[in-house]
Amino acid sequence: MQLHILKDSTEFSTTVADWMVEYINKTLQKQDRFTLVLSGGGTPKKLNELLASKTYKNRIDWSKVHCFWGDDRFVPFDDERNNAKMAFDTLLNHVPVAKEHIHVMQTENITPEDSAKAYEAILKSYFPEALTTHNPKPTTFDLVLLGMGDDGHTLSLFPGKTEVIHETKKLCTSLWLESQDMYRVTLTHPIVNQSAAVAFLVTGSSKVNALHEVLEGAYNSDLYPSQIIKPVNGELHWFLDESAAAGIKH
Repeated sequence: MQLHILKDSTEFSTTVADWMVEYINKTLQKQDRFTLVLSGGGTPKKLNELLASKTYKNRIDWSKVHCFWGDDRFVPFDDERNNAKMAFDTLLNHVPVAKEHIHVMQTENITPEDSAKAYEAILKSYFPEALTTHNPKPTTFDLVLLGMGDDGHTLSLFPGKTEVIHETKKLCTSLWLESQDMYRVTLTHPIVNQSAAVAFLVTGSSKVNALHEVLEGAYNSDLYPSQIIKPVNGELHWFLDESAAAGIKH
């Protein structure tokens, strides 16, 4: 695990963007595509806007980037709470990613369960070798961007949602979240943990307590689901600002 502690929001976004550019370009020297899992939330929004800016957009060969999502709220695409909409508004509408390389989680005219099944089918078509029983298994995604909530959740793996947190048979699943009065669709931890790299993006003082427990507390993924994300053979990065990192020893 690698910790990156940055001073403020500006340094945070530029550091992550620079790291992504270097990592994506290095990976594309060895292969013809780069699979990227996008995240919702305020922190990724700022990062997306920077990646779409004149300074960065031409430093990545977007024609070779294939985009996925870690989770989404089961609301219409034009709803401001939809993670895919945020990504299109801040990044994908501004960089030359091929439409056929963008794989959103369906949240309209389908049931949450069928949406999860449809997404799993896409994943299986993308990573046929990685999802076999061969050992050691090849990696799946090249990079997964994740956030972490004040309660220690990541993706749609929320405290108390034991079945979802520990799901191992499905690559993607759906759940009803009572506190938000909505369904959500999410990747499960096994496919994320098979990625080549995972980067948590965590900012703000509201994350101090949860971040301390996730990184330095006793292991209890039922209480702090972010703890279950540990790539088997890949890199794990935590990008933090000083406010979020105030409670950890480093």
